[in-house]
Amino acid sequence: MKLIVKAGGNVLDKNLNNLLNSLAKHSKNNEIVFVHGGGNIVTEYSRRFGIEPKFVISPSGVRSRYTDEKELEIYVMVMAGKINKEIVGGLLRRGVKAIGLSGVDGKLLYAKRKERIIIIDERGRKRFIPGGYTGKIINVNVDLLNNLLNEGFLVVVAPIAYGTNGELLNVDGDQAAAIIAKFLKPHRLILLSDVRGVMLEGKILSKIKAFEVQEVFKKIGLGMNRKILMAAEAVQAGVEKAIISSGLTEDPVGDALKEEGTVIE
Repeated sequence: MKLIVKAGGNVLDKNLNNLLNSLAKHSKNNEIVFVHGGGNIVTEYSRRFGIEPKFVISPSGVRSRYTDEKELEIYVMVMAGKINKEIVGGLLRRGVKAIGLSGVDGKLLYAKRKERIIIIDERGRKRFIPGGYTGKIINVNVDLLNNLLNEGFLVVVAPIAYGTNGELLNVDGDQAAAIIAKFLKPHRLILLSDVRGVMLEGKILSKIKAFEVQEVFKKIGLGMNRKILMAAEAVQAGVEKAIISSGLTEDPVGDALKEEGTVIE
């Protein structure tokens, strides 16, 4: 089976060894593309360099990092360098044939820079600001991924894209995983989080139909709302199921394949 697996910085911080063991275990019988986040680690290094990260909220309630030119440098260094290579090294030590790429390599992720974005300011008003160095992915080099998967590689992807004007762009990890899934059409898209699934009124939603996501979106918190939107997009594009599951267990990938969490179909 082809699997797209994504894990964010909280999972990498708290459960990296178990996550790598899980990826190694399931790579024996599956073709895996692993997309990592790490925004909290980028934040840590930005502050070490005296740069205070900025975050914005869209009118739909999605919170995202605002990347200016200075923070882009830190973002690329940490994501494509430190995090990506530590993950690849950990997989190699476990006997996995792993390769690490950013979305820039081979134009793996091709994106259009956002010239302006609409945000909700501190007074609750909508306003336009320059888009910074963030992008929306418009194409994925599927041939490159398939060639690597066919050669037996587990592909580790850092969410940095190559822009239409040749610039490097920050792209959200959930977006990167979901768009790769839209193009690659894997059997499963797995989004690993630091919670057990989509929580609503204190309970985990075991299943959500893709067409129901907009209704659920209004009732859940920042962070998870982006995940369910991206998962629904992938399902509507032809991925059979997307699973939002805990990345903090002993076998996160295996638990997600058992559909322990929230399934979007």
